[in-house]
Amino acid sequence: MTEDRSVVRRYALACMTGTCAIAIGFLMQSSEASQAAQAPEFPQSVAAPLQPQQVRLQVNPVIQSADGQSVTPLPYLPNEALREVDLPDQPIVLLVSRDAPVAEMPAEEATPMLSCDAQLTAEAGAAATVTLTLTAPCLTGERVTFHHEDLKFTHSVGADGSLTITVPALAENAVFIAAFPSGEGAVANAAMPSLSFYDRVVVQWQGDSGLELHALEFGADYGQDGHVWRAAPRDLTSVLGGHGGFMMTLGDPTVPEAQRAEVYTFPSGQARRSGDVSLSVEAEITADNCGKQYKARSIELLGGQAPRIREIDLAMPGCDGAGGFLVLQTLLEDLKIAQK
Repeated sequence: MTEDRSVVRRYALACMTGTCAIAIGFLMQSSEASQAAQAPEFPQSVAAPLQPQQVRLQVNPVIQSADGQSVTPLPYLPNEALREVDLPDQPIVLLVSRDAPVAEMPAEEATPMLSCDAQLTAEAGAAATVTLTLTAPCLTGERVTFHHEDLKFTHSVGADGSLTITVPALAENAVFIAAFPSGEGAVANAAMPSLSFYDRVVVQWQGDSGLELHALEFGADYGQDGHVWRAAPRDLTSVLGGHGGFMMTLGDPTVPEAQRAEVYTFPSGQARRSGDVSLSVEAEITADNCGKQYKARSIELLGGQAPRIREIDLAMPGCDGAGGFLVLQTLLEDLKIAQK
C-alpha cells in the first residue's frame, strides 16, 4: 500500500513539472513576438546629395531580444506612405485627335518671293507700233491697265505670268505704264522716229458701250475692200507701198468694265493715191447698252501735229430701238490723203 502511494506521487510530480515547462515556453515565445512587432524608432539623418555611381540601400536593423538573441524585425512602411493624397474620382483621358491643344501653334511666316516684281519691255516695230511684253509671275490672272499718252486699255496677265501685245504709238518718245489695282506697276519706253509718216485716229471707251470705229477708204462702201473696221481690220502689211490702212483693237472684252480702244492707221507719208478716208463712230443698240450713258474719247494724230482730243458723252437710245445703230458721223475729221 505504501509502495503504491509512492508511485502515484512520482507520476504527479512528473506531470506538474512538464506542465510548468510548457507554460514557461509559451510565455517566452509571446514576449519575443511582441518585441518583434514593435520596431524601435531610429533618428533620421540628413543624407548628402547622391553623387553619380552612388547607391543607398536601406537595411532593417537587428534587435537584441531580452535573452540576448538576435531578432530581425518585421518590415515597416516608409514615412511617405502615411501622407494623404487626393486622387480624382474619375480618370482623366485625353484624346489627341479630338481634344483642343493647350496653346495655339505659331502661324507660319510667309516665305518671301525673290525677283517677283513686274517688268515691262517695249520693242519698236513696223508702222510705228510697239510690242509690249509684261512679266508678272506673282500676278497671274490679275487685271492690268496700260497707259500711253491719253490712251488707256485693260487686259489680264496670263496663266504663265506674262502678257504680250502690240500697240500703235502716239508719241515719238513713247512711254508705256502697266498699272495694277494693288498699286504695283512697271514702265517701259521706245523711240518712234517714223510716227510722222502715219495718220492715226483713236476711239476709246469703258465697258460694253458697243462703239465701233469705221474707215471708208477712197469712196469704198460698207462691206467692200476699202471698208476697214473691227470685223475686217487688215494687218501691218497693208501699209507696205502706201496702199491702205489697218485697224487694231486694244483691251480685253472679257475683263469686267475694261478700258477698250480701236485705232485706225493710214500711211499718209507714203500714199500711192489721193483721196479721202471717211471716218465714223457707230454703236449697235443692244439689250445691254440701251438707255444707258457712256463716256468716250477720241484722239486724232494727223500729219505729225499735236494730238486733238475730244471727250464724248454718249446717250444710247431706249431699248425699243434695240437692233438699230447710232451713227456719229461728225465726231471725227475725214482724212485728206495726198499722193506722195
